[in-house]
Amino acid sequence: MPPEYSDQSSWYDENLAPHEPLLRGWLRSRYRDEIEVDDIVQEALMRVLKENRKKPLKAPKAFFYAVARNLAIDRVRRNKLTTCGSLWDDEALEVLDDSEQIKETVARNHERELLTKAIQKLPERCRQVFTLAKVYGMSHKEIGRELEISSHTVAAHVATGLAKCMEFMKYHGSD
Repeated sequence: MPPEYSDQSSWYDENLAPHEPLLRGWLRSRYRDEIEVDDIVQEALMRVLKENRKKPLKAPKAFFYAVARNLAIDRVRRNKLTTCGSLWDDEALEVLDDSEQIKETVARNHERELLTKAIQKLPERCRQVFTLAKVYGMSHKEIGRELEISSHTVAAHVATGLAKCMEFMKYHGSD
C-alpha cells in the first residue's frame, strides 16, 4: 500500500484495495505452496502504482491481476530452476521418457504457446476484453462496467478474438 498521504493513496483505495483479497485467494488456490503470496501481491502493487504514475491505467484491476499472475509464474519457474540440482545427478540421466504422458504434455504446452501468441496478435482492446472474459472468467457485464463499454461491444470483441485465435491456431497447425 502506498504511503498514507500520497497522491496515489485514494487511487489505490478505489482501484486496487477492493481486489487485493480476491487476488490473494486466487494466488493461494492456484499456486499453493509454490510462491510467497504476500511478496507477489506487494511487488504487483508497486509495479501497478509505478505504471499508473507514468500513464493512467484504463483497467487497473485487469492489469493488477495480470502483473501478479506473471510474477507468480516467473517465481515458480525460477524456483523450479534452482531446485533442479546438478546435471550429473543419476536422476538427471533418466530424463528422457517415451511415455504417452510426456507427449501429451509437450503437445498441450505447444498449444498453449500458440494460443498465447494468437492472443498477443489481437488488437489491444480486443485482447484486453478477450483476456478478461476467457482467462479471468469475468462476465460481459463485469467487463463492460470495468472498461466502460456496452455488453454488446464486449460480446463483439470476444467473438472477434475467438475467431481470430481459431484462425491463427488453424494456420499454425493446431486444431
